[in-house]
Amino acid sequence: MRKPFIYILFVCATISLGTKAQTKLPDLTEGLEYSLSAEGSVAFGENTPLWLNANKYGLSSLEKENGYLRASLQRPLSVDSDRKWAVGYGVDVAAAYNYTSNIIIQQAYAEARWLNGVLTVGNKHFPMELKNQELSSGSQTLGINARPVPQVRLALPDYWTLPFTNGWVGIKGHVAYGKMTDDNWQADFTERKSKYGEGILYHSKAGFIKIGNEYRFLPVSLELGVEMACQFGGRAYNVIGVEGGSRDVIENESGFGALFDAFIPGGSDAPEAEYKNVSGNHLGSWMFRLNFDYDNWYLGLYGEHFFEDHSSMFQLDYNGYEEGQSNKVRKDRRYFLYDIKDMLLGAELKLKNCTYINNVVFEYLHSKYQSGPIYHDHNENVAGHLGGVDDYYNHSIFTGWQHWGQVMGNPLYLSPIYNEDGKIEIKNNRFYAFHLGLSGDPLPDLHYRVLTTYQKGWGTYNQPYYNPRENISILLECIYKFQESSKLKGWSIRGAFAMDKGKLIGNNEGFQVTISKSGLLD
Repeated sequence: MRKPFIYILFVCATISLGTKAQTKLPDLTEGLEYSLSAEGSVAFGENTPLWLNANKYGLSSLEKENGYLRASLQRPLSVDSDRKWAVGYGVDVAAAYNYTSNIIIQQAYAEARWLNGVLTVGNKHFPMELKNQELSSGSQTLGINARPVPQVRLALPDYWTLPFTNGWVGIKGHVAYGKMTDDNWQADFTERKSKYGEGILYHSKAGFIKIGNEYRFLPVSLELGVEMACQFGGRAYNVIGVEGGSRDVIENESGFGALFDAFIPGGSDAPEAEYKNVSGNHLGSWMFRLNFDYDNWYLGLYGEHFFEDHSSMFQLDYNGYEEGQSNKVRKDRRYFLYDIKDMLLGAELKLKNCTYINNVVFEYLHSKYQSGPIYHDHNENVAGHLGGVDDYYNHSIFTGWQHWGQVMGNPLYLSPIYNEDGKIEIKNNRFYAFHLGLSGDPLPDLHYRVLTTYQKGWGTYNQPYYNPRENISILLECIYKFQESSKLKGWSIRGAFAMDKGKLIGNNEGFQVTISKSGLLD
């Protein structure tokens, strides 16, 4: 079902009759935007507080004293919005102190648009789908918490209205392949004493459909979609024993077959003796959002169901094998449903005529179930099959859904950079959390946001906490941008205070100041 949808999506992107602009190629020096910034953080406690570190595309640090100098030059595709063709590019580099690396190429990309389809090559910041970028706790699959992965990405980034639906149905999505860049960091972090990887490849895809016509009917619309991702290929090292122990080298599938298996999850793992993983580390999310957009207010109700395998993907599994000599024969059509417990549910309210509080987001996140605490595969000795212990973001061969130590999804899953034992794994993926975010513009030049999160974690099924651990994380942030008429036009200053209290990520307090200058390059 996914393959035809993706095929239709990109055929539409190619044949779309979008804008009737001229085919004249753009001036590649027009619309260049520059940005210069300096940031410094000071923390008191064990680490930098959560919301001074999380959801910053990995340009952050847990060290109690850290900072960077950053410069970027970008040409957005919107410069050529009146043309059929559009060309964009960008370079974004930081010199950092007490980060996972000293020189960070945060973004380096080139992209081109033809009508509605966009091809991007390189590492670029892509926003979360169906969520508020500033106030949400994050996305389960394709979040904004880790450094972007260099990739080749073909996308229909904005909803394109299908011509035969009379304006009622729009679609968007993407397909991407890339390569992780944290090989050296993994080797250094683990000191080659625990599991790490080299040359791991990346794949993601997504498809969304929007139903509704706000201009001809009620201002109500429904968005439905799925995000899927995969780690595959490369080489995995499974270190056995303590220092000086042996290393099992796992050569994962490569070549065209690996690209296909990453695109369409299927098949099965090769025998353990061959140490070749065919299917890779697959994960994804089902997503929805219901929009009510009126003149004075907007309300969005949304949800996300995360999955790691087939049991959590469809909440359906099969257990109809024979016993004894016929244990490989499917005799009975016996299926069973798992409970639908693990979800992110959220609501966003915008007050369009209010300045002091104009945006409120509330989210509830539950990940304790994971298809249940018991797992066994059908084999010669066990007739039945039962899927469970999904172990979100972790994997038996790969180092899990992370890049440069930060989870690539929701930061409430405890990122490996918090680990003090040198293991690249997520140590708390069973939890529930309540999250509140609000923002406002009390003055024309002043913007603020507040984030408050309560989380209670049980560790993992394999390594549970003896007692559940709780944490409260708070962020208070203000941004002042100087007016266009000011002599300091283009300058802004951001100040933030954050704190954590509890036993999950410790007791931390910290301050962060960012000074920036941006504008058009004349």
